Amino acid sequence: MNIYDIAQRSGVSIATVSRVLNGGKNVSQKTREKVLSVMQEEAYTPNAFARGLGLNTMKMVGILCTDVSDTFYAKALSLVEGNLRRHGFDVLLCCTGSQLEDKKKYLELLLQKRVDAVVLIGSAFQENTDNSHIGAASKQVPVVIINGLVELPNVYCVLCDEKEALTRNVELLYRQGSRRILYLYDTLTYSGCQKLAGYREGWRSCGLPEEDLLAVQVNKNLEEVRSKVKSLLENGESFDAVLASEDLLAVGAQKALAGRGLTLPIIGFNNSVLAQCASPSLSSVDNMLDTLCPTAVNLLMDLLDGKPAPHKILLSAQLTERETFRMDSTPHV
Repeated sequence: MNIYDIAQRSGVSIATVSRVLNGGKNVSQKTREKVLSVMQEEAYTPNAFARGLGLNTMKMVGILCTDVSDTFYAKALSLVEGNLRRHGFDVLLCCTGSQLEDKKKYLELLLQKRVDAVVLIGSAFQENTDNSHIGAASKQVPVVIINGLVELPNVYCVLCDEKEALTRNVELLYRQGSRRILYLYDTLTYSGCQKLAGYREGWRSCGLPEEDLLAVQVNKNLEEVRSKVKSLLENGESFDAVLASEDLLAVGAQKALAGRGLTLPIIGFNNSVLAQCASPSLSSVDNMLDTLCPTAVNLLMDLLDGKPAPHKILLSAQLTERETFRMDSTPHV
């Protein structure tokens, strides 16, 4: 059955069936019920694309993330999809990987599907040199970035102040006696750069010598992190606390220290399930995904309703204390 058959069976015009489908007001209740009754009898499902043309909305949002297997992205995707569904929107998801050409390809694919908006999850979508593809997309639909920052027209960013969080963590460790704080980080996306800058800012604010900075870049692999920290220890590198840009890196350091019978303050980042499952449980920075994602969806709903919205919303992170670090613990020497 198609719309023409429904019109013929109902004894009304195609335009009247279209108005019923699109929720038009200029249809009598009797006619509306007759058309809907025929649709129900024939189990008619209107074509989403054709209906979208009439309504000027597909009730569909495109989502891009680089790696859905990552715990941060998986949680963010779940939160965004759930909140969009509650507003009556479906989603199209594309996992792009880290290559720029793939990001561009999948962004273009979503636009071809006539999505109402695009949500980019994570700061990996901010390129160091050229973000013109995001700018081009934002000329067609609103673009919302979660925990990333691209300052272009019709691009809206909801993010966590991760720089301030790292600065505060250095200061907390310093106040409790740490003077040689190892910082482990992986990729230098916008988020990664903000965290590294926060670590350095905290170092300076505590008056620690610049030459004693202990920032070490490692691949995001548990065994490689464990091996790297073990190597630092074997080579005589001294440190009395560990900060990490991701919980996985912190757990790798935790394993290396345990292998040497050492216990040091450790703080991870993202407050993921890894932090809860680690033994001892890992203190970690909560980058507020449970707040960021609903905030981003509510902002998007305002935009689609034609309401004004801020281009940047910055939220503060919170430290979740567990066994590897507590602010009220006894300072060590």
